[in-house]
Amino acid sequence: MTQQAYVNQVQLVGRVGQNPEIRYFESGTVKTALTIAIKPPYKSDAPLWFDLEAWGNIAEIAAQYVKKGSTIGISGELVFDKWTDKNTGELRNKPLIRLNNLELIGSPRSNSGEEQTETNDGQNQIVNANF
Repeated sequence: MTQQAYVNQVQLVGRVGQNPEIRYFESGTVKTALTIAIKPPYKSDAPLWFDLEAWGNIAEIAAQYVKKGSTIGISGELVFDKWTDKNTGELRNKPLIRLNNLELIGSPRSNSGEEQTETNDGQNQIVNANF
């Protein structure tokens, strides 16, 4: 019997919905959580929101350079965050994308509508993680 290869790969480009939340663990591991909004093809549709999770080097880069409103490109895998609800004792889960690639495409827009250049002089910066 041949074994099938399964692919769990998500690629998105969108705007960051909030400043990243960074968390340092006693082990020295770093985790950053953020959200991304994808503009729908029709203006009447609401944006699609995705929760993202980054670890290690990507987490530190995201915390340092990504701000609310930044345009980023990401690739990663779809995973489910699982926990037990403290109030009800029920098992809960939510989908999120664990990043293995982050591309810094554009800075947040200023009040004048122009993009601000903060980090890379118009060059896209790509950060990869090898797990």
